[in-house]
Amino acid sequence: MSAETIEKVIDVKPAEGLISKRRRKLVTDPLIDENPITIQVLGICSALAVTTQMKPTLVMSISVIFVIVLSNVVISLMRNTIPSRVRIIVQLAVVATLVTLVSELLKAFSYDMYKELSVFIGLIITNCIVMGRLEAFAMGNKPYDSMLDGLGSALGYSWIILTVAFFRELFGSGAVFGIPVYSYVSGIFGDDFKLANNGLMVTPVGAFIILGLIVWVQRSKTGYVEH
Repeated sequence: MSAETIEKVIDVKPAEGLISKRRRKLVTDPLIDENPITIQVLGICSALAVTTQMKPTLVMSISVIFVIVLSNVVISLMRNTIPSRVRIIVQLAVVATLVTLVSELLKAFSYDMYKELSVFIGLIITNCIVMGRLEAFAMGNKPYDSMLDGLGSALGYSWIILTVAFFRELFGSGAVFGIPVYSYVSGIFGDDFKLANNGLMVTPVGAFIILGLIVWVQRSKTGYVEH
């Protein structure tokens, strides 16, 4: 009796692309629809404290991007070896290490900015956005996806605080990145045309007003409603 050959057809799914639709959403959703500041209401303290000028806000944004992306990748790589009972301690240790690295780099290469931001850079350790992404995503997903998730959340945080800083510095100091915009405008239209600074913008109240307007515009366009 001849042997029968049974051919099994194995259905091999193609590998997911590096910039597939699902992975693009990991980056794009936190920019608007799932923004950590305007939708999730996280990271409000730094959004109010460091946004009086564009330069420190930009440095803060870069620091947060660095910390969130790298901590997501590191925790994702370690996720299968971290005991559940000490996972928060491990996450804090990783974030604290990265924050210390950022702080030391600022101290070495931009001491004036370090003095201005040292307290707020240290507070990244307890930033709810950072810890939230580690616990909610990095602990259960692969490193590449975790990197994209961290990048999306960090960019969503960054564009909000940069927008707040732009209007606060412009209206409060008449400048952007230290460039005296109001003086240039007055020079174009003559000495009789002078723009006055709004002192309210350099206070936390001004930050609340601008942030509230951003939230209002965003939620009007997206139709998001708190439940």
